[in-house]
Amino acid sequence: MNRFIFAPIFGLLLGLLAISNPAFAWNPDEALKDPVLESRARSISAELRCLVCQNQSIDDSDAELAKDLRVLVRERLVAGDSDEQVFEYLVARYGEFVLLKPRVGLKTYLLWALPAAFLLLGGAALFFGNRKTRLTKALPELTDSEKERLAKIVQGE
Repeated sequence: MNRFIFAPIFGLLLGLLAISNPAFAWNPDEALKDPVLESRARSISAELRCLVCQNQSIDDSDAELAKDLRVLVRERLVAGDSDEQVFEYLVARYGEFVLLKPRVGLKTYLLWALPAAFLLLGGAALFFGNRKTRLTKALPELTDSEKERLAKIVQGE
C-alpha cells in the first residue's frame, strides 16, 4: 500500500527534474536582440572557461571576469566576427587555458605521452639496474682468519 502513495510523489519529482534547466549566471540585460547572435554567443560562452572559477564555463559563472568575457563575446559577434574568430581572439588574449576543451596539438600529445614515457623509462631503469646487480660477481668467500674474527664477534668476545 505504501508504494502506491510514494509512486505519484516520485513521478512528480522525476518530472520536475526532467523539465528543470540549469541555472545560468548570465543576466538578461546581457542578451542580444538578435536571437541568432544570442544563440551563437551562448554556445561560445558554454565552451569558454571562467578564469576565476576554472571549472565552470563563463555562462555558468557569477564572477565579474566571466561577465566581462560574456560581454566581450557578444561585442565581437556584433562586430561581425565568426565563432572561430571569437575563439582565436580570446585564445590570443588569455591563452588556451580559456578553452574548456583544449585543442589537440603537440602540447596535448606531450601532456599525454610524457607520463607514459617516464613510466616506461623508470621501469626500464629498474629492470636493467636490478639485472646489473644480479649479474655482478658473487662476493669472495671469507678467509679462515675472517671466519674466526666473525665467530668471536658473534659470541660477544
